[in-house]
Amino acid sequence: MKYASIAELYDLSQTMAAELFEGKTYPWEVLPEIREFILKLGESLPEEEYDKTGENIWIAKDVKVAPTASITGPCIIGKGTEVRPGAFIRGSVIVGEGCVVGNSTELKNVVLFNSVQVPHYNYVGDSVLGYKSHMGAGSITSNVKADKTLVVVKGEDEQIATGMKKFGAMLGDYAEIGCNSVLNPGTVIGARSNVYPLSSVRGVVPSESIWKGTGKIVKKY
Repeated sequence: MKYASIAELYDLSQTMAAELFEGKTYPWEVLPEIREFILKLGESLPEEEYDKTGENIWIAKDVKVAPTASITGPCIIGKGTEVRPGAFIRGSVIVGEGCVVGNSTELKNVVLFNSVQVPHYNYVGDSVLGYKSHMGAGSITSNVKADKTLVVVKGEDEQIATGMKKFGAMLGDYAEIGCNSVLNPGTVIGARSNVYPLSSVRGVVPSESIWKGTGKIVKKY
């Protein structure tokens, strides 16, 4: 499934977790490995650039963390990032450089590439967000199906059984998610694609496309 592949979605030079994606075809393959990767990578980070605080939490020295933010390890937060009031980082989280983790945003088992913005009331779980992707206020990744069955990624002409019960969304580089949208389990948003506000998205949205609603996906160019 071309549009759902790592090669199609991401510039791996824009994440400290590039090694995590090596040898894999699809980005959701990294989800079970995030925790152990953080523990390995964290110990290798230079002490002059990162502080180790709490249990398995590494935060770059110039990161701005609001006093009311909650951070649980294992976690790495890259240089120049801002963690705003009420943010809840639940563990197994890699936040890249120059990111915004905003007001009341919750992160769990995710990789955020550099310059990702999840700035207002977002829930992001069991997901990968590409370089300069942005989630509008109130938009979330739903990571468990209502019937608790395993997640299947559904493209236009192909389906991939992931074998995973928990799987949120894969956002390609520069993806833009409109306010108060829900990305249902197994959603893939292609690089440079947009989702209209108030959308409920399922399946694979190809790169450089606009999701206007179910059955209404148009090319941008």
